[in-house]
Amino acid sequence: MTQISWFQNKHIVLGVTGGIACYKACELARELGRRGAIVQVVMTKAATAFVSALTFQALTGREVKVSILDPEAEAGMGHIELARWADLVLVAPCTANTMALLAQGQAPDLLSTVWAAAACEKAIAPAMNQHMWEHPETQANLERLSAKAQVIGPDSGIQACGDVGSGRMSAALEIANTLETTLNHGPLAGRRVVITAGPTQEPVDPVRYLGNRSSGKMGFALAEVANRLGAAVTLITGPVHLETLAGVNRIDVETASDMHAAVHSTLKGVDLFIGAAAVCDFRPASVSKQKLKKSKDDLSQIMLTENIDIIHSVANSPNRPSLVIGFAAETELVLEHARQKLTTKSLDAVIANCVASGEIFGQNETEATIVFSDSDQKLVPGTKSEVSQEIFAILSPLLAKGTRNEPEI
Repeated sequence: MTQISWFQNKHIVLGVTGGIACYKACELARELGRRGAIVQVVMTKAATAFVSALTFQALTGREVKVSILDPEAEAGMGHIELARWADLVLVAPCTANTMALLAQGQAPDLLSTVWAAAACEKAIAPAMNQHMWEHPETQANLERLSAKAQVIGPDSGIQACGDVGSGRMSAALEIANTLETTLNHGPLAGRRVVITAGPTQEPVDPVRYLGNRSSGKMGFALAEVANRLGAAVTLITGPVHLETLAGVNRIDVETASDMHAAVHSTLKGVDLFIGAAAVCDFRPASVSKQKLKKSKDDLSQIMLTENIDIIHSVANSPNRPSLVIGFAAETELVLEHARQKLTTKSLDAVIANCVASGEIFGQNETEATIVFSDSDQKLVPGTKSEVSQEIFAILSPLLAKGTRNEPEI
């Protein structure tokens, strides 16, 4: 499986300070490692009262550093070695006390000395009681730190002490995703990407609509991966029950007409367009103002009219992106239909999958083939996120070369 991640082989010093949110640091260490990072945990003495050093050692495969006096370090200066080694120093959780130390340049322990000595990227994920977070001195320290480091969170909610308010450490996944987006200088850095996702719903009357079984998960997975690879992503989605992705500009629409308007309002300057939405091909020619009644209305006489072909309009637009990629969800002759779509709609590639069983809808797993004009490339089956990474591993070099098909005039 082809994986692309900013964290791949990066050296991360994960500073863990003394607070109940230490358990989230365990999840964070594991998530960073999963993305390919080499994680070196540095704990304050207070942190070891909440989570043992052995736990982090098991998660990272590296001995945890706690003491500033390390006789095994070269020349006895472990903090300098770690500062030179690190590509990123991330303090999570970062308590009010640690924020004060870092903001004021104090260095009484190993973590704060590594922070002071490091010239690499730096970030903190604050975690503390809401009153401590709102304290004027904490906010002053936050302002100082914001000038030299990225601040992620905190979130709001119920705290360990029972209070409700800001101060909860952000989730591990949110921290990793945020850092990967902001620090990423990957293959899509500086690129603008527009992705459509989910179904459209075409009203029949105030209650009913024509629709389909698309969950939107594939389009959302593509948007998340593109965002992680450095792109500025706009996600135009039909009605779905999925959370907005951090760092992604989301536009919600309902009908095919709404989606068409939203797409063309965002096309100027776009490098890559991926039409992953399952747009309804037809809509009722007229929408009843009242709910239709089966007892008196002849439902068989509902007339349908064809919706505008969004991806064809994109491929033939004066603002055509460098690459226009379509999707083909087929129940038979999958590759044949995908090739036909590639040609008739003037696309650069079509991502084809078989939905004959109907089981692919709403699932986290998928499999697909990318169809080009001169070749097909079958992707390794996996989660929709993993398959999305494969897709961008293939498309990114094409985007760099400016490869595209000229639109038909």
